[in-house]
Amino acid sequence: MSRIGKNPIEIPDKVQVTFEAPTVTVKGPKGSLSARIVPEMSLQISDKQIRVERPNDARRNRALHGVTRSIVQNMVTGVTTGFQKDLEIQGVGYRANLEGKTLVMNLGFSHPVSYPVPEDVSVSVKDQRVISVSGIDKQRVGQVAAEIRAFKKPEPYKGTGIRYVGEHIMRKEGKSGAK
Repeated sequence: MSRIGKNPIEIPDKVQVTFEAPTVTVKGPKGSLSARIVPEMSLQISDKQIRVERPNDARRNRALHGVTRSIVQNMVTGVTTGFQKDLEIQGVGYRANLEGKTLVMNLGFSHPVSYPVPEDVSVSVKDQRVISVSGIDKQRVGQVAAEIRAFKKPEPYKGTGIRYVGEHIMRKEGKSGAK
């Protein structure tokens, strides 16, 4: 039995979960999410709990058991509290501004970098150095944060670029040209 898959998912108040195979829909105070799950998996929904059931102990079903449970848990968490990823910009003259629905960043290139913010994710900028990406879908929040980070990844010599808050970058020693 999967250690993750066997755990029940608690349904908070103000959250509605419906399952019409193979689609599960979760509605809550922050919005609504739906996802298609693997047809072999089934959900048992009681008044305050969701259990993910698998048909047998085949290798594929064991692998998908915990993944399915995690997807449904992330949907429930997303519609109640949401998800957030913070990025920080380091470097002299590096900064970001939000102009309408476009994130404009100066990252040491000869031109500013523009990133149109998707509709299902919200982006805010604090102090021109910290970019906060938030939304109800964990996968979309992580994807948007990764796309923003990809414009200027942290480089190992000076440490400049865009990094996640709390991310540790292994620094390299520069040339030791003197003899």
